[in-house]
Amino acid sequence: MPPLKFCANLSWLFTDLPEFTQRIYAAASAGFQAVEVAWLYDSDLQELQRVKNATGVDVVLINTPLGDAKAGDLGLGAVPGREEDFRKGLDLAMQYAKALDCRSIHLMAGRVPVGADRATIAVEMEDTFVQNLKHAADVLSNEGITGLIEPINTRITDPRYFLDSPHQAAAILQKVGHPNIKLQMDVFHWQIMDSNLTQNIQKYFPLIGHIQIAQVPSRNEPDSAGEINFPYLFSLLEEMGYQGYIGCEYKPLGSTNEGLGWVKDYLKRNK
Repeated sequence: MPPLKFCANLSWLFTDLPEFTQRIYAAASAGFQAVEVAWLYDSDLQELQRVKNATGVDVVLINTPLGDAKAGDLGLGAVPGREEDFRKGLDLAMQYAKALDCRSIHLMAGRVPVGADRATIAVEMEDTFVQNLKHAADVLSNEGITGLIEPINTRITDPRYFLDSPHQAAAILQKVGHPNIKLQMDVFHWQIMDSNLTQNIQKYFPLIGHIQIAQVPSRNEPDSAGEINFPYLFSLLEEMGYQGYIGCEYKPLGSTNEGLGWVKDYLKRNK
């Protein structure tokens, strides 16, 4: 079984460095061959390209834009009435992804509108999301890019996020019915919302296009104290033949480099 591959999430790691370009150099120096980042749209694209090429580091995942951050947007994929804004955001994400040779884009669902009842608006939001994802599937497939949808827990992280469980995501993917729209599994969110990690991974493994990790409940390094047995989880993913990257989307307890012992130990054991 080939060893798992890990990429540094530059929105969470090396955050003592203000620029993403600096963080790419830091990730490369720490031994990462790939990085992912949530929102890099304030960064100069040509400079990102230059640093990517200079370091040889792959950019494997970016998110679609937030929308209007001041208004509280967290993506627009499932937000009724914002379809045009979603498409504009997708076009911008595509521009960055193509320039950086990034093959995956997280298509953010967004939040239940303020004042709306989740149960009442759920059908309308799901219909909006499905239609937007079908549009995205056509756009992305022309460039060989995979779209991803990620359940985010509503118990700790974001009470208003629309997409909050792997079961909900799988049902939506079935309605979209396009092979290049897949499931982004963040074990932090899955553990908080459903906790049944082994069976959920086994059940939804064919849908999974990307994985992210952090310990529960504090969202720190995988070897920090918490609920998830990461050595077991890594062995399970190896046995199932997962070949994609695993994003290190956690909050370091100290400096990023001080907290990388877990991945260095894993790689030593699996040479």
